[in-house]
Order: sequence, then C-alpha cells, then structure tokens
Amino acid sequence: MVHDDAYHWPPELLELLIELVPRLSRSKDGVLGFLRGAGVSEELHAVHRQQLAADRSAISKYKIVRAVLSQINEQGDAGLQVRRELLKRAIEFEDFSTLWPDDRLPAQGLQANVRSLVNVKDSFTRMNQARDDERAARLAARTAEADRLARRRAEFAALRGRLADLFNEMDPRKRGAALEGVLNDVFKTEGILIRESFILRNEDGQVAEQIDGALEMDGSQYLVEIKWRGEPVEINAMSRHLVRVYGRSEVRALFISASGFTGPAIKESERALNQRVIVLGELRELVLLLEQEGDVAHWLREKVRIAQLDRRPLAVLGTDF
Repeated sequence: MVHDDAYHWPPELLELLIELVPRLSRSKDGVLGFLRGAGVSEELHAVHRQQLAADRSAISKYKIVRAVLSQINEQGDAGLQVRRELLKRAIEFEDFSTLWPDDRLPAQGLQANVRSLVNVKDSFTRMNQARDDERAARLAARTAEADRLARRRAEFAALRGRLADLFNEMDPRKRGAALEGVLNDVFKTEGILIRESFILRNEDGQVAEQIDGALEMDGSQYLVEIKWRGEPVEINAMSRHLVRVYGRSEVRALFISASGFTGPAIKESERALNQRVIVLGELRELVLLLEQEGDVAHWLREKVRIAQLDRRPLAVLGTDF
C-alpha cells in the first residue's frame, strides 16, 4: 500500500530507511536491539528473534528491517511515536567507525539522503501549514468583516427608525435633544469618538456654556451644535457657536441644522474660515447616508476638504458617501 501523508512514511523514505537501518548494526541481534531501543513492540520482532534462534541463516538483517518497518508504517497514527524515534535515531547516528567497512560510506550516503528528504518534506509541510494558516486567516477576516457589516446594517436600520420617529415629535426641545442622541450614535457606529452633550459652569455654579456634543476624528476635535427649528439657523445662533469654538485652541466647528442656514449665517461661517475649520451640514445629508448605509467619516472628511480648499463651509453632498 502506498502512503504519503502525516500518518505514514512516504514510499521513498521507507525504502531509504530499509536500506540504512540494517547497515547501522554489524549483527542481526544488533538490528533487533536498534529497533527495540526505538520503541518497536516485542510482538513485531518476536517472530524474527525466534527465526534467528532456530536458524540464523534463514533471514537477513534487511528482511528483518523491511518486515518490521513496513508493519510500523501500516499502523498509521498508532505507530507515529515509534516512526519518529526510528527516524531520529537513523538521522542522528554518528559513530560510523563501528560499522562494517563496506557499510560505512553507503550508510553515510543513505543517511544524507534521508536527512535531505525529511527536510524537503518538512519544508512542504511548513509551506502547506503556512497556506492553511493564511487561508484560515483570510476566512476569519472575511467572516469578521461580514459580521461587522451585518451589525452595521442592523445599527443603521435602528438609527433610521429612530430618526423617522422624530418627525412625529412636535415638541422642539424634545426633538432637538433626541436628535443629538441619534447623531451621536451615528458617529459612534463609524468608530468616531464622541463626547455627548455637557454643561460648563462658572465659579458661581451658573451655566456658562451648554455644548451639544464634541467628537474626535483623525486627531482633530470638533465642537458640535445641532439645531432642529422651524426656520433656518440665523447669524446669532451661528455667532454664539463660533465664539465657543474660538475659546478653544485648534478646535473645529461642526454645525448641523434640520432646516438649513440663512445667508448671513453662511457668510459669517465663511469669514470664520480664516481662523478655524468650519463645517455646516444639513440633516438631509445624514438621512441619505443612513438610507444608503454610507460612510459618515468619509462624508465629514470630504466636507472638511471642501471647507478648507474651496472656502465653502456649506457643501451639501450627494448620496455617494
């Protein structure tokens, strides 16, 4: 039977060992001792010991080794430990001076061939293992990405539902507060660091500033203002937000409105671009992003790019984000 797998010696290795092992001992008893020392069970070489006791000329060292090694190879996994030990002893044998003179050079050559074949097989095994590991890593990565996308789809669906519910809320204060929570969760879903709405107080405990939220992306901090009113955001509301931004070094401004911005508010933002990055966004942009499961981080990066290069704080982007 021909084998070439992890549980058997391949045929070429088996034949090399059958030629090598008998040469590593001067006598037939020495061969049996070599096999026994490698862990070969008594039952496998008992018949050969009996033959030698009856007639030493009836069987040769080579026939003993061929019979025993073939039987061990057929044991598969059960003979793995013995095969390893036999191979180890054959490869590590060093004192060739103890062999018959005619066996010394052939034994050394056979041992070199065994070592070379084992190294080649080990290399293929390592290559196959590396390929298997790489394949498993790719599969794990694909599975993880599929799971991430599934979670993202579910999160976006929930956010779309929450946002749709807000259009039925008539109380502007409740609606605005709820919108803050939805938009915060939109950014969180994309891995953008969020600090939710907070209040700063003066030494007397009075409210000095009320911030709708802050976010961090690509190493930059954004102070966020969110408005859902019945009319466009006017210049006074814009100016108050810009004052809060100016009071913080290097902080950028993100202003999101559900009802757009007045011309003066946009102009004030354009002037502010001389000092800070100011980004104006409309709620409808984020609604489209949620509907199409777009990349919110890319949306913000693109708006920042347009604000910086084109000096347009308000650029209503399409649906390809």
